[in-house]
Amino acid sequence: MIQIYHNPRCGKSRNCLAFLNESDQEYEIIPYLTETPTFDELKELLEKLNLQPIELVRVKEKIWIENYKEKNMSDSQIIQAMVDNPILIERPIVIKDGKAIIGRDVDKVASFLESL
Repeated sequence: MIQIYHNPRCGKSRNCLAFLNESDQEYEIIPYLTETPTFDELKELLEKLNLQPIELVRVKEKIWIENYKEKNMSDSQIIQAMVDNPILIERPIVIKDGKAIIGRDVDKVASFLESL
């Protein structure tokens, strides 16, 4: 089953969810802002995405700029910052069959789902 890390206040996330609705595939919404992923869940998600922790951070978020931008942080510290502040997690994230993609571009999501 498809999973989507979704933020209802984000236009890109809403567009991705609309695409999933139209695709007639079953999916599960993960409201990651209220059901924050654990450190280990984020680490596993990064492996599925094949990304470094900093690549999953929304570096233009006020929280990141004010609290983390100027710090020299380890990967573990970056993951912990996302656990502590889930708004920092890039969205939406679409997961299927042990692989994941950041779904900001609906065409890329469509290609991703078709390739699995």
